[in-house]
Amino acid sequence: MSTTSIDRLKERLPDHAKDLRINLGVVAGATALTPQQAWGTAVTAALTSRNAEVIAAIEEAAAAHLSAEAVTAARGAASIMGMNNVYYRFVHMMGDDSEYPQMPARLRMQIIGKPGVDSLDFELWCLAASAITGCEMCVRSHEKSVRDKQGSKEQVHEAVRIAAVIHAAALTLDGVAAPIAA
Repeated sequence: MSTTSIDRLKERLPDHAKDLRINLGVVAGATALTPQQAWGTAVTAALTSRNAEVIAAIEEAAAAHLSAEAVTAARGAASIMGMNNVYYRFVHMMGDDSEYPQMPARLRMQIIGKPGVDSLDFELWCLAASAITGCEMCVRSHEKSVRDKQGSKEQVHEAVRIAAVIHAAALTLDGVAAPIAA
C-alpha cells in the first residue's frame, strides 16, 4: 500500500494531536463540496496557515483533484486574503465612528472579479482564509457572497471545517518544531 502525503502528515502529528489525524479526513470526506471546492479550500487554508510541510502535503494530495488554474486560484485566494484580512480587520477594529471605513482601500483586487475558477469556489476559498486569520468583516462578506451565489450553509460549514483542521495541523507541526524551554 502506498503512503500518501496526507498519511505522512498524519504520521508527523504527535500523540497530543491524535484527533487531528482523524480530522484530516475532512477534506476527502467532504460531501457538500465538490472535489475542486474541498481541495481548493485545503490548499488555500494550508497557504494561509504558513507551514511548509502542510503546504507541500496538501498541494501534493490536491494535485489529483485540481487543474493548474484551480491551484493558481487557490493560491490567489490565500494571497489576496493575506492582504485584505489585515486591512479590513484594521478598519473593523477602528469602528464605524472612525474615519477609516469611509476611506477608499486603494488595494488592487482584480483576482476577485476574475479568479480563473467558478466564483462560488473562489468565495469559499476566500472565506476559509478569512476564518483562519479572524477577519470578521471578511468572513461575513464572503459567507454572504457564497450564499448569494446559491452556495449552501453546508458548503460554508464544510469549507470552514477544512480550514480549521488544516490550520490546526499547521499550528501543531509548528509547535513540534519549536524548542521547549528548559
